[in-house]
Amino acid sequence: MGLKDDLERFREVGEKRREDLSEFIQYGDLRGDADGIQIPVKIVSLPSFEYDKRDQGGVGQGDGGTPDVGQPVGQPQPQPGDGDGDDGEDGEPGEEGGDHEYYEMDPEEFAQELDEELGLDLEPKGKRVIEEKEGPFTDLTRSGPDSTLDFERMFKEGLKRKLAMDFDEDFVREVCKVEGITPREVFEWARGENLPVSMAWIEEAHDEVADDRGRWRSIAEVEANVKRESVHQQIRREGIKHVPFRREDERYRYPEIIEEKEKNVVVVNIRDVSGSMREKKRELVERTFTPLDWYLTGKYDNAEFIYIAHDADAWAVEREEFFGIRSGGGTRISSAYELAAELLEEYPWSDWNRYVFAAGDSENSSNDTEEHVIPMMEEIDANLHAYVETQPSGNAINATHAEEVQRHFDDSDDVAVAYVNSEDDVTDAIYEILRTESDGETDE
Repeated sequence: MGLKDDLERFREVGEKRREDLSEFIQYGDLRGDADGIQIPVKIVSLPSFEYDKRDQGGVGQGDGGTPDVGQPVGQPQPQPGDGDGDDGEDGEPGEEGGDHEYYEMDPEEFAQELDEELGLDLEPKGKRVIEEKEGPFTDLTRSGPDSTLDFERMFKEGLKRKLAMDFDEDFVREVCKVEGITPREVFEWARGENLPVSMAWIEEAHDEVADDRGRWRSIAEVEANVKRESVHQQIRREGIKHVPFRREDERYRYPEIIEEKEKNVVVVNIRDVSGSMREKKRELVERTFTPLDWYLTGKYDNAEFIYIAHDADAWAVEREEFFGIRSGGGTRISSAYELAAELLEEYPWSDWNRYVFAAGDSENSSNDTEEHVIPMMEEIDANLHAYVETQPSGNAINATHAEEVQRHFDDSDDVAVAYVNSEDDVTDAIYEILRTESDGETDE
């Protein structure tokens, strides 16, 4: 086994030691972005050759104080940077962190691997025609530049015409030599034989062979003594000297016009930032929403994201703020859906796929879920509405929002409810959300 084989084997081992995708989602560092999702690799260093930094020659060379053969070899003197562990020069502890190895994937690969990991295959829908582009030159027209003339088709049309129009002229001339035969009788015989010959041609041939008239007593005698050659036999013997083209045979190739549909998606992420949403709950929201964002970015050509934070009121935020905000206010979830409906007006349902994901600890103001949130979820057109409940310490007495939503939409194929009480529940929640969308998918 050569060095190249060794390197390939080490790379394969390193890939197998990459952190499992589910493990990464549940416990890994999700602070990357969708442009380059970095999954830690449990390092297997590739082998390489290095020169000895001490550069003191080999035993037996006798230069620079190196012992000769037979002399004991002492301990080498410490060199700068040769300290133990991560120490730097002069044995002081190093201050720079070591390089960590990562397996980097783009959103498309992440989405594909997550599909495989969860046993899903969500096919996104394209909602609007964004451009017409030229496809292969498969369509034909009667006019066009000479460079696009479909000569092969024109030749075939001419050849078919030649096969249909040609006949064995010598044989017909022999028929004209039958004793007492008239041009009309020759013409009627030719029609019976399906020969494409005109009366004018026969009359001319009949005159040409006048001196030989009477050579044959009947047409049957001609057929018995003269070999008749088909057009195919004549072409094989003589080749094609002339192909009768006509203007109507000309066709010019032009490209098929293909309508390309861009797969657009807008994702609305809603998070409760009220006083009850403590750090652990916020972390579980981030751990659930971030892979969903990456997944949909990988599935769609054009993905846009809206982030809404709410307590009793709602406001739009940037992604960098979304997972860290904490408020001391109360909770009114419907305020977030009111803002979502307003912002989604810029993304018409006819042109955009829509996902509305909300998360919180299921605590909500009295009657808000039944009287306001559920009606608004029914009014906002979306591929999927989802609510993720995060309750690390178990359900609070007044944490009923998720249960009310689930009870109301129990038979719906475009609403999902998931419960995340710890990191172990994250991939199950993602599966529940994406499975609902996959099952409820319809062609546009």
